[in-house]
Order: sequence, then structure tokens, then C-alpha cells
Amino acid sequence: MGDPMLLLPDLTEYRWALYACGHLLDLTSQPHPPVALYRDEQSAKLHGLRMWPTTFTVIDLHKDDHP
Repeated sequence: MGDPMLLLPDLTEYRWALYACGHLLDLTSQPHPPVALYRDEQSAKLHGLRMWPTTFTVIDLHKDDHP
């Protein structure tokens, strides 16, 4: 990264993935990556509610890491 004030993210800290789910509105038939990754579930859900109130989903990427 060019700017020394910008730290590289530690991806292990980002456990929640926000998906827009355009397929629910027949906007796509292809799989898409998450729109964003979050450290906490509440932030992910709030962003999803504001951007796509009826079609978003939030997935726990570390769900299988916990018994």
C-alpha cells in the first residue's frame, strides 16, 4: 500500500459478510461476492437494511470454526 497511514486489514477480524442478493429480484443469475466484510454483525445488518431492506443477507464466515 502506498500510504503508510493505511494499515493492511487482518481478514481474520472480519467475520460477517454482507450480500445484496440481487438474484431475489431477478437482477442476476450468477453468484456474487459479498458487498462488504464487517467485524460485527450489527454493522453488517445496519448497512444491509439501509441499502437493500428486503433482499440482503448477512453470513457468519467463521460459523464452522466454533463447536
